Amino acid sequence: MFERFKEYCKESYEELVHKTTWPSRSELMNSAVVVLTASLCIALVVFVMDFIFQSGMELIYGVLR
Repeated sequence: MFERFKEYCKESYEELVHKTTWPSRSELMNSAVVVLTASLCIALVVFVMDFIFQSGMELIYGVLR
């Protein structure tokens, strides 16, 4: 069983070193900007929806605070 685990680790290492293509720094930065922009857009949409829902509830039930 230990031999199988050892072989698995060796094959995993070989695949990561020789067969995997890693993104360049430029590609990584572009991806990070896309993720950050999408996250901010989603946060803004959730904020607006929450504000609208809160305003609607205050109209229906009066001031909740």
